Amino acid sequence: MEQPNKNIKLVSNKNSRVILPNILTLVGVCIGLSSIKFAFDGKFELSIIAVIVAGIIDGLDGRIARLIKGTSKVGKELDSLTDVISFGVAPAFIMYFWSLSEIGRLGWLISLIYVICVALRLARFNVNSEGESSWKDNFFEGIPSPAGGILVLMPLIYSFSEIQFFTLNNKILVPILFIVISVLLISKIPTYSLKKIVVPRSTTIFLLLVVVLYFGLILIYTFNTLIISGALYLLMIPVSSVHYYIINKNSKIKDGNIDHHEDVL
Repeated sequence: MEQPNKNIKLVSNKNSRVILPNILTLVGVCIGLSSIKFAFDGKFELSIIAVIVAGIIDGLDGRIARLIKGTSKVGKELDSLTDVISFGVAPAFIMYFWSLSEIGRLGWLISLIYVICVALRLARFNVNSEGESSWKDNFFEGIPSPAGGILVLMPLIYSFSEIQFFTLNNKILVPILFIVISVLLISKIPTYSLKKIVVPRSTTIFLLLVVVLYFGLILIYTFNTLIISGALYLLMIPVSSVHYYIINKNSKIKDGNIDHHEDVL
């Protein structure tokens, strides 16, 4: 009788490393699509939480893939398609069900513009990420799609928060916010990217403490924490832009490529 080969593997070690982050990405797709179902049923609190969870998964899958050396071209493209759904289509539907539908066809047009800008932003990111590594990898061109998806939900999040110092006119604010975020998505304004941040070993324990504290606040004061986080992120955009241009100028001076007559006129 022929003995079974104990060394037979259904999936190679290399393929298993690729499958794990891709499964995580697909879970994010399911959660992003579920947020639309929650919004359709009028459960907007759950739809917000679903988008936030999808954002957390989006931040983890790439890091896990790089950590276990399971990156792949399929995973890269899958991640971009997931972002279009979770942070483009889902927030657009959520806000359309909540507010934009009240302004008729114009609201639907604004939703379409936003989703298109998310898709364009991700297409540009995929093209630019194929270049050589440099200090510019610490910055995004425009705001990333997860940030855009959460920022357009800010009026809805504000309505559930306890930080309500004034009443918002959502018929005016939501369309304006959608247009502004759409422009920021496809703009070339430098914004911080934390994907390749290097943390000194001596400060690791403090970083872990801050992360745990932040997620504790998310769990206890969910909507209040999200509102404050969104406001701080918007304030960081001009800071990151100034930081980028300072580094860029110093880099040109170091390389000897700066034109000293550039600022004459």
